[in-house]
Amino acid sequence: MSKIKILLAESIHPVAQEKLQAEGYVVDLIKHAPSEEEYLKLLPQYQVLGIRSKSELTAKILKQNPHLLAVGAFCIGTNQVDLATATEVGIPTFNAPHSNTRSVAELVVAEMIALSRQLCDRSSMAHRGEWVKSADGSREVRGKTLGIIGYGHIGSQLSILAEAMGMRVVFYDVVKKLPLGNAQPKNKLDELLAAADFVSLHVPETPETKNMISKDQLFKMKKGSFLINASRGTVVNIDDLVLALKENHLGGCAIDVFPVEPASNKESFKSDLQNLKNVILTPHIGGSTEEAQYAIGLEVAESFRKFLQTGTTAGAVNFPNVDLVAKTNVIRIMNVHKNEPGVLGELNGYISEAGANIQAQYLSTDSKIGYLVVDLEMDKAKLSVSQLIDKIQKSTRNIKTHQVF
Repeated sequence: MSKIKILLAESIHPVAQEKLQAEGYVVDLIKHAPSEEEYLKLLPQYQVLGIRSKSELTAKILKQNPHLLAVGAFCIGTNQVDLATATEVGIPTFNAPHSNTRSVAELVVAEMIALSRQLCDRSSMAHRGEWVKSADGSREVRGKTLGIIGYGHIGSQLSILAEAMGMRVVFYDVVKKLPLGNAQPKNKLDELLAAADFVSLHVPETPETKNMISKDQLFKMKKGSFLINASRGTVVNIDDLVLALKENHLGGCAIDVFPVEPASNKESFKSDLQNLKNVILTPHIGGSTEEAQYAIGLEVAESFRKFLQTGTTAGAVNFPNVDLVAKTNVIRIMNVHKNEPGVLGELNGYISEAGANIQAQYLSTDSKIGYLVVDLEMDKAKLSVSQLIDKIQKSTRNIKTHQVF
């Protein structure tokens, strides 16, 4: 295959381009999120694609570009990628689950203090020339209880920061998690809502989390408490949140993500939460710090490098995971196949017929596919590498086979 070409969309940090170019890849960087039609025109000339949160990699895009070797989401979420189709056509999808955790956690800490002190309202008044020097409704966060829904990378780090400020921490997660510090798990969501002065959401977008915070949950929160959502826009029912605010059941909220968001900075933003008292609205900037974007660029670029050069899929969200190191004096082939009985024997049969010697094999499977990496000694083989790959690709159970580059 000719030199690998990589497309990085949506203003991914240029450090990713620099790192991948240093490995000898051709890397193009564009600032916008292409439409489905534009992706269909662009992708035939690329083998790897990097996106952020605005691109929608639909089944149509993926099925018409099965040649793609890998996709990388330069963010935490991967709901913008049709993962089932990506798996079906043999495209591992990587993300950056660790690199922006600190940035999101720090934003939530800032928002808790701002809400508790009504900072945004007081600042707006001062800008208008109004001098409202009063302690009414202004409180410290020390001694208050933070309820964290979703105790993953971000939630657990937020837990540590909150405790350092003298807050009590409770959390709820559908998966049993080890508490950090003095954090206390709650067995039921309602128990957390009733106990917390601040509720912060850190859950993925799934059918189970859609509208998980609606009228029933909002009115089970303590009167005067605060809601913070820096996870996914579909998690909170905005109409119900507006009602809870207008009825003064909640003391305020900070929302960074919305069910419908502008596609670019050029589009206007509208929400029923606008102009309500003690409401902080931010344009999906939880992970938008220079430090986070730099770290994300490095993290996903490194996942690309390791996959392309060694076949490593560790960190792929839709693929069986194998973690490998490069080897010399062997030809490494990567194969994705349907997870059916007898496939490994069939593949080894092709290799044996070709006269190649298997030095090592690495296999991992899930319910749908198998991912096989084979190190071959080809010096006495009757077929070339390309001829062997062509033969394997003719199998009805083959999805994708290629050589490590």
